[in-house]
Amino acid sequence: MIVRRVEAAEPLLLDGLCELLIDSVHGGASVGFLAPLARSTAERYWSGVFQGLGEGLALWVAQDGARVAGSVQLDPCAKENGRHRAEVQKLFVRTSHRGRGVATRLLREVEDFARAAGRTLLVLDTQAGSHAEVVYRHLGWQRAGEIPGYAAAPDGALHPTAYYFKVLASA
Repeated sequence: MIVRRVEAAEPLLLDGLCELLIDSVHGGASVGFLAPLARSTAERYWSGVFQGLGEGLALWVAQDGARVAGSVQLDPCAKENGRHRAEVQKLFVRTSHRGRGVATRLLREVEDFARAAGRTLLVLDTQAGSHAEVVYRHLGWQRAGEIPGYAAAPDGALHPTAYYFKVLASA
């Protein structure tokens, strides 16, 4: 398994990233989409991510051979008063690869990158009560609070979201 940063659009990754997103949504992950997720919707999403890469958005993928097993994004705050923080977004792990350390490896890469870039605070949100909360707590993230009825899960039911943060030690 390799984890690497994607710095520009890689058309050869598009199929694997679309499969990853569809698998995640159909597996119940509340990541901003409803099931069933159309391939065209997944393609539009990833095309937008590719367009946003560069000074702002950063993307990492975990690959098991040629297969995309997971991904995560980091969106650094561009505001003057927030240049010390960044938001972790869209941590996806293919259902067939869950429980194999993929999320841990992806988040370590994000944290190392953020620390090297002078970011000292990371934030994220996730569906309250989801398995993702267990993963984040296990990796040292602290729960800051919860908002009820915040987002719809893939089945359309509204669920609360939990906010987490992690303070990074200086490089």
